Amino acid sequence: MQEAVHAVNAFVWGPITIVLLVGTGVYFTVRLRLIQIFRLGLSIRLLGRQNVAAEGDLSYFRSLTVALSAAIGNGNIAGVATAIAMGGPGAILWMWLTAIVGMATVYASTVLSLQFRVFRNETGEYAGGPMYYIEQGLGPRWKPMARFFAVCLVIATLGTGNMVEANSVADTLEFSVRDLAGYAPDPGNVLMVKFAIGVTYAVLIWLVIVGGIRRIGHVVSRLVPAMFLIYVASALVVLGLNAAAIPGALVTIVLDAFTGTAAVGGFAGAGVMAVIQFGVARGIFSNEAGLGTTPIALAASRGDHPVKAGLVAMNSPLFDTLIVCTLTALVILTTGVWETGKSGSELTTMAFNAAVPDLGKLAVTMTLIFFSISSVIGWSYYGEKGTEYLFGSGAIPIYRRVFSVLLPIGAVMNLELIWALCDIANGLLAIPNLIAILLLSPLVVRMTRQYFRGHTAQRPEN
Repeated sequence: MQEAVHAVNAFVWGPITIVLLVGTGVYFTVRLRLIQIFRLGLSIRLLGRQNVAAEGDLSYFRSLTVALSAAIGNGNIAGVATAIAMGGPGAILWMWLTAIVGMATVYASTVLSLQFRVFRNETGEYAGGPMYYIEQGLGPRWKPMARFFAVCLVIATLGTGNMVEANSVADTLEFSVRDLAGYAPDPGNVLMVKFAIGVTYAVLIWLVIVGGIRRIGHVVSRLVPAMFLIYVASALVVLGLNAAAIPGALVTIVLDAFTGTAAVGGFAGAGVMAVIQFGVARGIFSNEAGLGTTPIALAASRGDHPVKAGLVAMNSPLFDTLIVCTLTALVILTTGVWETGKSGSELTTMAFNAAVPDLGKLAVTMTLIFFSISSVIGWSYYGEKGTEYLFGSGAIPIYRRVFSVLLPIGAVMNLELIWALCDIANGLLAIPNLIAILLLSPLVVRMTRQYFRGHTAQRPEN
């Protein structure tokens, strides 16, 4: 069973999907005339706009933090380390390129999300995302594809965005508690502590998600900037201590991206194709560009024009991959620990600890926990919108209870098979979303050009 699931997983996240994801980003980059470059300044300025009079539930800033809360997670710590450990330093350049073209994909899907979002009278909230622009933009006969997206979204939410994150936090905290309390690491003690952590975790998450998108936006708009700044500051301290090694690390990233990486220390070496594959795959996994999740969060924004929301959404890959992932990569490379052959969060922890003993380990541990909490909150909202689309608003309270109950279960389970199954569902999100935005691309291009053409005589953000 596990072998079959892993084989399907390898196919879903194989070259075809990667080429489709990156190719779509390149296509929109060209059609929209490098919008992620030439309109980047405007997209950042829009984050300060409150749009109080516009229709929607959240400001642009809060809706973006909801998207970032789901995107910024263990992938920014463990995912980057895995890309370097398996593909070498050159994988980071391909992560950057994936993020840059992914900004155009996120923009296009968010424009469509705002254009075809609906107002739910039962909840008093807006709902949008791929399931809505598939059905309404392409027509009723495409509804089966919209439902397929929603089903995959709920599965991915309950697994990747719930049980897996709870398991990661329980593992990390249990080790810290055992280190402080000094109890024997027998299975009974470990299981009991993990379950207690899972229950506490579930109560905290429940108190947030039961309040709906407004409470979620209120919480993550404070949590995400705080954890972002703490992690960035920690990384900059390490890089400051190893400043002399930064130029060499950047040169290595660029050169190895096109030549592969020779074996060194405990690193086994990697060819060019491995460098590209791990860089692109980890980049997509990190910023979720093309999966159709970010547009769901931005559909709740108080937007008076879909193009503005699309511009705001472009910041997600920028902050997630081009800033957070880059800092993680440079910390790993400048400290030299990537040559040890370690991988995942262990490699990142080793890098921080090499620069600042003990404090580095504490910084990574706390970051992992807060990243995980914010990620669970963000993904809970995605699953809620998928459930609402499939079964109606009346199913939301049931979904929230199920979501919360699964957290302590995930904290104590062996999730290898569940992780693989949910990874498949996560990857399958991209297929219906990319088909839809490519078919609706003439609408995105037309709306974009009309918007900027109509603002040539005034400031575009007005």
